[in-house]
Amino acid sequence: MRFRSLGSGSRGNATLVECNAQALLIDSGFARRTMLQRLTEAGVEHSALKAAFVTHEHSDHAKGIQSLCEHLNIPFYASFGTARRMEWTGHSLWRCLVSDRPVDVASMQVTPVVVPHDAHEPLQFVIQSAEGRRLGILSDLGSLTPHVVNSYRDCHALQVEANHDPVMLANGPYPPSLRARVAGAYGHLSNEQCADFIRRVKWPGLKHVSAGHISEKNNDRNLVAQVLAEAIGCSPQDVPLLSQDEMSDWVALND
Repeated sequence: MRFRSLGSGSRGNATLVECNAQALLIDSGFARRTMLQRLTEAGVEHSALKAAFVTHEHSDHAKGIQSLCEHLNIPFYASFGTARRMEWTGHSLWRCLVSDRPVDVASMQVTPVVVPHDAHEPLQFVIQSAEGRRLGILSDLGSLTPHVVNSYRDCHALQVEANHDPVMLANGPYPPSLRARVAGAYGHLSNEQCADFIRRVKWPGLKHVSAGHISEKNNDRNLVAQVLAEAIGCSPQDVPLLSQDEMSDWVALND
């Protein structure tokens, strides 16, 4: 199993996961044309994409899902709350997700995890290969619940949100209401919260941690690297930081 970010940030998010020449997509916050182009640039045939999974209805995660999946004639999986908000409940390609109930697709098992975020039944995902390699994708949550922490234990790789620095957010350009939303229990993880999460789930089998959904206005990439390096146990320059406009490299989870 291997994975790569196709883009991560407030203007669009998508992660591609591949196993045995089959692939699935976590979120599609980009236009269909952009997604098809990035799939091609990633070296993945469009026919290899077997399904898409949606974390929640916010446009930077979901706006391209329906158009892309209709174009490729593949199912898209989302919670009932997300589907109702997006008016997907009558769509022939929609498949309903229930938290903690795994779904088998594209040679992988995808487990939805409910998270605290200001959306209608938001989910995040743990993906496992047939060989037992586990990838945890976690973004768009404002606090770390015991259930979230327990769900992401024993992952071999993590792609986790480090959205904002609290001081920069407090002194940044957002209006008070939006600052309160981002910093709240149903908003986004700060750098320190991300580091705390890593410390809680860290184990000898965790070989790769990347940080994404980094705010362009309320964070600093050097600061993200410094805060997370201590938690991961590496140098700041060795912390992979995901980009809004560029794809990451492939990360392979091998035995």
